[in-house]
Amino acid sequence: MNHSIHSADRATHLKIVVVALIAGIGIAALGISARNNADFTQTAQSTQVIKAGKPVAITSSGTSTVR
Repeated sequence: MNHSIHSADRATHLKIVVVALIAGIGIAALGISARNNADFTQTAQSTQVIKAGKPVAITSSGTSTVR
């Protein structure tokens, strides 16, 4: 039984890397799926279409001119 990572063999290091990689992929997948669900439920109810009005140029005299 080896209690130090420095004196562990190559197979032990490989096992640690594989477990960390699988855990990282799992956490990333969970985060992406949770974020997509939250965005969909919030934006589906509050999305509104905003139409642009006529272009307006503001002059230095303070009056606005519709072009």
